[in-house]
Amino acid sequence: MIRLVIVDDHPLVRDGLRLRLASLPDLEIVGEASNAIEALALIAQVAPDLVLADVDMPGMSGIDLVAQLRQSMPAVQVVMLSMHGDPSYLQRALQAGARGYVLKDAPASDVLAAIQAVRAGGTYLSGALSKRLFRTRAPRPLLTPRESQVLRALGGGASSKQIARDFGLSVRTVEAHRQSIKRRLGVEGQAGLIKFAVEHTRELEVG
Repeated sequence: MIRLVIVDDHPLVRDGLRLRLASLPDLEIVGEASNAIEALALIAQVAPDLVLADVDMPGMSGIDLVAQLRQSMPAVQVVMLSMHGDPSYLQRALQAGARGYVLKDAPASDVLAAIQAVRAGGTYLSGALSKRLFRTRAPRPLLTPRESQVLRALGGGASSKQIARDFGLSVRTVEAHRQSIKRRLGVEGQAGLIKFAVEHTRELEVG
């Protein structure tokens, strides 16, 4: 059973999410909050597994909420809900510790997929965002061109030694790229990095 808290300053959004998610047999909505401060107190009280949080809220933003939770309650996973498709918002959310980022105009199935992916230990991005993630022509790309190459190679099953040989790098440099990629994407552990690379191989080939 997944214990979930919804955080959004718009009652209609919370109502819509509650109605859409309440029918899932393996999910229990254990609380709702209208702002980040209220959410921190609620989350400390009910100890959910997952939080769906809006990015834009009065006072403390959803991204700041994620950063606070990462420090105080790191076991709580967060999926961001946002109207912003700008890569800079996505970058800030992932670096703060969010494990998912879903656009509010995405299909409801995206929210369900994000919950399932994050609870399984993965990372989830709305389809349009995952394609933008690795476009090196974007004004503020999340990864550098070299990091995208390394991640693409990891998704193809290459080891650090193979990547170093193919790109004319030292193994130490490849390992440094791997650490940087994990930090930028908010992915934990080597297994998590490989899993992300494999799951997003198609998007890595875009751009």
